[in-house]
Amino acid sequence: MRGCVFVDTLPSEENANNDGSLPPLCASEDTSQLLYTYKPGGLRSAIRVARVVKETVALNHPGVRWYVFGDDDTIFFPQNLVKTLSKYDHRLWYYVGSYSEIYEASQIFGFGMAFGGGGFAISSSLAEVLAKIFDSCIERYSHLYGSDARVYSCITELGVGLTHEPGFHQVDLRGNIFGLMASHPLTPLLSLHHLDHTDPIFPSMTTTKSLQHLFEAVNVDSERILQQTVCYERQFSWTISVSWGYAVQVFQNNMLLPDVIRVQKTFKQWKEGNVLAGIYNFNTRELHPDPCKRPTIFYLDEVSSGKDGTISSHRKYFQNCSYKASMKKLEVIKVVTNKLYLDNDQLQTPRRHCCDVLPTNDGDLMEIAIRECKSEELIYMH
Repeated sequence: MRGCVFVDTLPSEENANNDGSLPPLCASEDTSQLLYTYKPGGLRSAIRVARVVKETVALNHPGVRWYVFGDDDTIFFPQNLVKTLSKYDHRLWYYVGSYSEIYEASQIFGFGMAFGGGGFAISSSLAEVLAKIFDSCIERYSHLYGSDARVYSCITELGVGLTHEPGFHQVDLRGNIFGLMASHPLTPLLSLHHLDHTDPIFPSMTTTKSLQHLFEAVNVDSERILQQTVCYERQFSWTISVSWGYAVQVFQNNMLLPDVIRVQKTFKQWKEGNVLAGIYNFNTRELHPDPCKRPTIFYLDEVSSGKDGTISSHRKYFQNCSYKASMKKLEVIKVVTNKLYLDNDQLQTPRRHCCDVLPTNDGDLMEIAIRECKSEELIYMH
């Protein structure tokens, strides 16, 4: 992978960062001759950011298959990006990304537009043509707000539509995004965005520490991160949802799978008071107003990999509730599985994995094994 961080102006030599692990800085070209007429407000830097597409192609790196773009607050998961894009032929024209979580934003800016904060990818064959026509094209779109809308409009003029990949996350949400993280779609996690507008994804940590903690799991098994697996504990009629590398939820009742995988509305609207901003582009379920009637959450504590596969342990997040004796005693959930290697067939036709609650005599510990489902296996309480 090669890249560049585009800035308005390069820092002075004494302030330059010479860390070889970081991508180089590139100064954006002058855009003062291009009009920006969006009203009210808006930032004309949207033109500069949009032209990063053209300027990145102009760097003329050899052997490029895909160009991937994001904002300065976009977190990418590189191995998953490479794996996901490998199912497409870079010699063909592809524009790959996802829209906002909010219905209203997608309606305004277009369901065919890849939102820039979530990141998007353009195949090299398309990017090379787009770069040639870009400046003449964006002159027609001075009235648009953002950079992503300009890129989308010019790609649309070339006759290319969006290839939707739900692993890109714009995260037009505020507050606690646990519900979104714990119900990830059946696809590799590609990006997160706006994490300076949300609570830290792990409790009692800073945003930076939370991300470092998440990447401990990513570095062990990137392709499995956040993949949701559901199994059932028959003795107590518990429903258990594992979001690998992040959290395990224990529902103290039997829940059908379609209800479990709905996104819990733990988060707040991006715009308060706007009814449409509370309508989302995914299935949701309300968060129970009584915290003691919500699922018990066990957050990732540590993760390791060895000859017996990957083992992750999760500790119960404290809740001041009166649990039944079985739940009150349970403190740690250990999850064992093998490293996930998705082949092209699995990327094209993904299937959720199954899991089993393993027998144990230790009341404060539960062990769960994740595996591929059998051919005709159903995920339900039985």
